[in-house]
Amino acid sequence: MSRHVTRMAIEDAGHLSAEQKAAIVASYPAHERDARTRGIPQLGSGRVFPVADAALAAPAFATPRHWPVIGGIDFGWDHPTAAVRLAWDRDADCAWITHAYRVRQATPVIHAAALKAWGRAMPWAWPHDGWQHDMQSGTALADSYRDQGLAMLPDHARFEDGSNGLEAGLMIMLERMQTGRLKVFDHLADWFEEFQLYHRKDGRVVKEQDDLMSATRYALISLRFARVEGERARAGTAAADYASFG
Repeated sequence: MSRHVTRMAIEDAGHLSAEQKAAIVASYPAHERDARTRGIPQLGSGRVFPVADAALAAPAFATPRHWPVIGGIDFGWDHPTAAVRLAWDRDADCAWITHAYRVRQATPVIHAAALKAWGRAMPWAWPHDGWQHDMQSGTALADSYRDQGLAMLPDHARFEDGSNGLEAGLMIMLERMQTGRLKVFDHLADWFEEFQLYHRKDGRVVKEQDDLMSATRYALISLRFARVEGERARAGTAAADYASFG
């Protein structure tokens, strides 16, 4: 027997007026409102990012061409392969998530064909498991995407000191959220679904339905390699190591 779960928010209740919806929301304690009016469960020992959607969501717009961009990808099969495109307003040090992609049980050929539309020369940050070799071809997973035309960074995502700790990456994400320096186009429903459900149990991050969150983390810790479309790396900078792109 197949099952399907549909989540609805109070905003979807067309039979209620705006005044009635506001009154219902106001009737619940603040800490229960998301669960009772939007179907967002209170999970485990708490959400990883205790931040309201409204603090991140913004209407989509055409980002300026001089903003550098970078992609982040999380590889999967039974769980989805997920990717985000991040545009960086360097003047405000604000990272904007403009695109999100999440598809399960498809090959690198299929994923790369979809993602190349975001920018063929855009650098891509990827996780350590991209070094794993396919049992049949013997090709590293990251190289499979490189062979399909994505500009994969030469090494997996990590901080400048060489580390790539999960908690350190999450703290960077949370700090940006809390200071208004991470924004997400408000139509990216899959991204916000994961954001809302991403939680801890007994203090540990639950590694389920976190594919877009992981892709976002890889892009953010590799932000120093973001580049303007068509721009070549400048000598003397960290990005010079990636001058082969474009």
